[in-house]
Parts: sequence; structure tokens; C-alpha cells
Amino acid sequence: MAERDPLGRIVDVLLGGGVVLLPTDTVYGLAVATSVPGSVERLFALKGRGRDVAIAVLVADAAQAWSIAARPVPPAAVSLAAQWWPGALTIVVPRDQAWTVDLGGEPSTVGIRCPDHVLVRALCRAAGPLATTSANRHGQPTPSTAGAAADALGPVDLVIEGGVLAGVASTVVDCTVVPVRVLRQGAVLIP
Repeated sequence: MAERDPLGRIVDVLLGGGVVLLPTDTVYGLAVATSVPGSVERLFALKGRGRDVAIAVLVADAAQAWSIAARPVPPAAVSLAAQWWPGALTIVVPRDQAWTVDLGGEPSTVGIRCPDHVLVRALCRAAGPLATTSANRHGQPTPSTAGAAADALGPVDLVIEGGVLAGVASTVVDCTVVPVRVLRQGAVLIP
């Protein structure tokens, strides 16, 4: 029997409710499929983080992002996405009320990012939006290697090696207010 392609194997783990430690364009992350009930709970447990801080969602492209956002999408969000995606910018927008994934934090909004990483975008196309957080214990620095991140976190279902990642976390911009507000300055400099 032929071995399944690596992308298919990762998708199987995600759609089976597993947690995948993977490289992104910024730092190593922990990802779960948002379509699997209860999967996000595993992220909170691995991080040792309270539910008051929401987990962001990675998407394949702007169309997938806006599919989980309330309509109309704020013009500032559309503009920022066109300028910085794929890239290290997380955009907070009002959430589509029909998309009821529990990400913690404020349930009426969602932080969305389209990463500049081919593998992660392919996973999002195949498995749907991925709830993703940095691969570190809450309050600790994010390790720069997959092995160190896995050692710091405990058991995950699959570790994807991506070399040394010494990036900066994404910038987070709240587009639910006018003017928009930078919640965390990161890799993308927003004035």
C-alpha cells in the first residue's frame, strides 16, 4: 500500500481532532481544525492559558476569512488584508453569528490571519480555518525549534519540523472600531 502524502496525513490528524505543532511565517504554532468540536479546548490546556484571551484563526485566503466574518466586512479590514496578506497581520472583525466556534474571549469577534506560509495555507484550504496559537506555555517565550516547543508543551499529536524560526509574532489590529486600533505591535508596522 502506498504511503499517504504528507499534506493528507496532517489533514487527517487535524480532522481527527488532533493538535499539530507547525511552522508558520512568524513562529511555531499549535493548530486545530475549527470544524472539530472541542478541539480548541486542547489548545487552552496545552498553553495553560485562560479562556479570557481568544485564540486566532488562520485561513487560506481573504475569501475564507470573510466567510467567518459578519457582513459587511469593515472596509478597513478589507484594505489591510489586501495590503498585508499573506503576512504577519491578524485582523479582528465582527464574527458571523452562524460561525459558533468557541475560541475564548469575546464571542462576537474573531481574529483572522492569512499567513505567508505555503503549507499552512494549503492545510487551511484542505481542513478549513485553523484555530492557532503560538507554541509556548502562556507567558513564556516561543521556542525557535519544533523540538524545543514540543518539549515545553507536552503531548501533541503531530510535530512538523520547519527549522529554526526566530520570527516576531503577528501584529493584531482591531477593525471593529473606527479608527482601527493596534492591539499588539508585531512583525507588521501599523502606524
